[in-house]
Amino acid sequence: MSEKLTSRQEALALLKKHDCSTQIIKHCMAVAELALKTAIIIQGRGIPVDVHLVEISALLHDIGRSKTHTVDHAIIGAGIAKHSGLPESIISIIKRHVGAGITPDEAKKFGWKKDVYIPIALEEKIVAYADNLIEKSKLASIEITIEKLIKEKKIEAANRVRKLDDEINNLIGIKS
Repeated sequence: MSEKLTSRQEALALLKKHDCSTQIIKHCMAVAELALKTAIIIQGRGIPVDVHLVEISALLHDIGRSKTHTVDHAIIGAGIAKHSGLPESIISIIKRHVGAGITPDEAKKFGWKKDVYIPIALEEKIVAYADNLIEKSKLASIEITIEKLIKEKKIEAANRVRKLDDEINNLIGIKS
């Protein structure tokens, strides 16, 4: 498998090849735009970040939504990425982008194989952060995502989303 990252055009072509809807593609493009801006700001503050990896992974983060709109889209998307010969770095971001990650207990309840589904690398965190702030294809308050999780009685997940938001805001210079 090649560690060569795909181009923006190749990523968009891959979304289309896998029959992602126009809505999903617009969402992925909006997430990529925010993630890219975030990565550039963080990099500008002297923190190493692979800006190209962030952009391409953000474009591809919801490729699994071509098959399902459940939380399983992360696993399915990672499988599509792997089958497409994409590098492990992109596969990991797709697998770990949901909310602020999925804990081992949550993954077990979903019937997922034992693995790491929490974003660890900064690039993984940036894509998850940006995804949490894009509602359809528009920038939205983090409170919308947190309120949805609380309504669904997913308090631990809401707390993880808040913590991730605070962490990235701190890196870009926004104090919470």
